[in-house]
Amino acid sequence: MLVQSILVGLIAAFGALDYQLGTLYAFRPIVLCPLVGIALGNIQTGLAVGASLELLFMGSISIGAYVPPNETIGGVLACAFAISLGESTETAIALAMPIAVLSLSLKNILRALDPFFVDLADRFAAEGNLKGVYAIHFLLGNMLGCVLYFILCSTAFYMGVDAVKGLLDLVPQFVIDGFGVAANILPAMGFAMLGRLVLSKQVMPYFFLGFLITSYAGIPVLGVAIAAIIIAVVKFDLLNSGSSAQPALSVEGAADDDDDF
Repeated sequence: MLVQSILVGLIAAFGALDYQLGTLYAFRPIVLCPLVGIALGNIQTGLAVGASLELLFMGSISIGAYVPPNETIGGVLACAFAISLGESTETAIALAMPIAVLSLSLKNILRALDPFFVDLADRFAAEGNLKGVYAIHFLLGNMLGCVLYFILCSTAFYMGVDAVKGLLDLVPQFVIDGFGVAANILPAMGFAMLGRLVLSKQVMPYFFLGFLITSYAGIPVLGVAIAAIIIAVVKFDLLNSGSSAQPALSVEGAADDDDDF
């Protein structure tokens, strides 16, 4: 149990490190939950929980002053509790959002220490101490977040499994069933949210083409994706773009020479 708790904490710390790795979106549940499944010996549940929680947190993005619930800690702990208790995806969905909101509150409380480190960085900058500025940057951007995520997730998983099981026993079955219905609705809601961002008059025909191919031709999603790649290659002439660009440049250059002559 101790080793599993440490592994869960390390996975959460890896998620906290994401922004220092070039924003690979490794902090998302769809990446971290399968890692939790590998650590706890149930990758199938990890994949299922990760996909469901990703749809749950898909709209939770930071816009302006709004800070969304912490999907990293919420996803890791919800997946870890669901696997360790042998519960379903619906249970993970029921646990994820309360854990994410609570961890956000704890994180905001600890953020009160940030001004102290920022003032220290300003002092180092005024003194020309570049190494000190770098140290504060990596302390705020890496170390504190990784340590916080590791402690929260490893400690909560090590001490909270029995407490979570007792809490789940008190939840009526119809509530768990309701989360199961919500889990089935989440994919449609997620695609609708993506559709609002990408759909346009130029894209709509291809959207309905993919729907018709899947519905009436029985081709799986992978086949539709490969067909979409072929359409993109043909439509944008990606195979001949390099060869067609060179003659155009040479003709333009010849016209300029004639004009100058």
